[in-house]
Amino acid sequence: MKLPIRCPSCEELLRVSKLKCDNCSTEVSGDFPLPYFFQLSQEEQDFVLDFFLNSGSIKEMSKKAGLSYPTMRNKMDDLIEKIQKLKPPTP
Repeated sequence: MKLPIRCPSCEELLRVSKLKCDNCSTEVSGDFPLPYFFQLSQEEQDFVLDFFLNSGSIKEMSKKAGLSYPTMRNKMDDLIEKIQKLKPPTP
């Protein structure tokens, strides 16, 4: 099952409000943002996972996807830019 990240009504990003331990039934409630990875689309998450599983080799990823290295590099740069926009600036 895919974790919903957008509101089905207004399309805004959802936040986590409750977590539960299956072992002891402890529940934690609050207002927590989704981790950056889960704020990405499924396609973007798959790209990050593929990058990791290919030991960070864009060359290997481009070969497996049948895309040129510059095309794959552009996809990576677009994703980096998106993540930088999600992440608050560090002081």
